[in-house]
Amino acid sequence: MKTPLEDQLAAQLEKRRRISKLRVLKPSPPGSVDFSSNDFLSLSSNDQFRHDYLQALADHNLGIGSTGSRLLDGNSTFAEQLECDIAAHHGAETALLTNSGFDANVSIFTCLPQPGDIIIYDELIHASVHDGMRASRAEKRISFKHNDVDHLKQVLESVDAKTTSKNIFVAIETVYSMEGDVAPLTEICALLDSAAPKGSVHLIVDEAHATGIYGRGGAGLVSQLGLQSKVSVRLHTFGKALACNGAVILCSAVMRQYLINYARPLIFTTFMSYPSLVAIRTAYDWMREGKTGLLAANLSELIEYLWMRLQEISLHASNLPDPSNLVLPGSCPDSPIFALFSTVPRELASHCQAAGFVVRPVVPPTVPTNTERVRVCLHGGNTKEQIDAFIVCLRQWIELKASPRHAQGTITMSPVLQERLDAKL
Repeated sequence: MKTPLEDQLAAQLEKRRRISKLRVLKPSPPGSVDFSSNDFLSLSSNDQFRHDYLQALADHNLGIGSTGSRLLDGNSTFAEQLECDIAAHHGAETALLTNSGFDANVSIFTCLPQPGDIIIYDELIHASVHDGMRASRAEKRISFKHNDVDHLKQVLESVDAKTTSKNIFVAIETVYSMEGDVAPLTEICALLDSAAPKGSVHLIVDEAHATGIYGRGGAGLVSQLGLQSKVSVRLHTFGKALACNGAVILCSAVMRQYLINYARPLIFTTFMSYPSLVAIRTAYDWMREGKTGLLAANLSELIEYLWMRLQEISLHASNLPDPSNLVLPGSCPDSPIFALFSTVPRELASHCQAAGFVVRPVVPPTVPTNTERVRVCLHGGNTKEQIDAFIVCLRQWIELKASPRHAQGTITMSPVLQERLDAKL
């Protein structure tokens, strides 16, 4: 018998099911082609990486569990040396390991802004940043238009950045996980240099989707552009390109000590296990030794190849009577992430999944209303042959949607998608 609370929860779930927004857990079908996960370098299925990890695990012989939070019994010389090595790899003053990127962002934005401070953030920033901001002591939280440096400048001017005595935190990502685009980091740093007295504005950069695939040794976009001194805090996660779990906060020694004293996700959580730490060590050894460079280079080539093949699809679709509610990227992404906009993303994703390709529909609230899409993510272990087969799958769907039997009841294209299509055609 359900309790009144369970009845309320079930009603909310049913409401979400009726509008096709119910989330469920399901594994990927065996043998399918991965065009979805964040395993950008395909390290999670790399036999040599697995071999090196298991060998390192045996060599270090550290045990299994950390046995406690870091402030009690979970710390170790292995973890501290790993932090030093990670900081050196990224050209940072210090590093602080955390159990996840979510924990890291919650810690940063809950703790660092002081009472009366201001947080300015890109409107498409990670959900974990929003959770941290909600619990922060900042006086104001103001968004700016995605990757829009001019609007960021307007927001800074609105808070009188040059005269305020408050700290201003600007939060961005280097690569945005749903759009697949890259932040204009150089322009943002130049703006912040001129916007306020030195030391009053702090740029916080989430490199979750850039770790491993940008910069020398996969050190990230900040390192690639030589902007380490311009960024107060960097976040790198290990659960994507590095096939591990956990994250690291790169910051000053004072900020690190402050987080150790005040960051609740660190203080009250059992620290990650030794096998996790060894996996991170193995991933950084691979980056330092250049082993991930070949995978990153192949990934870059595959990005260009998929873009080229998508142009053929775009031309084909434009010659059909119905554009099939599909709007392809207007330019080649600077990341492995491609957004295929459609008013029927679940239908398109189901068609691709039935053909053996793991792609996911992405709908509000994960993305803004009228920007529904199928997210396609490439990996260093993918092949051109897999891309060719995926293009055939997309072409079949376009032709299927344009056939006479689909003419009746065709879904009306949203104004946003229509604008994208008009701009592209």
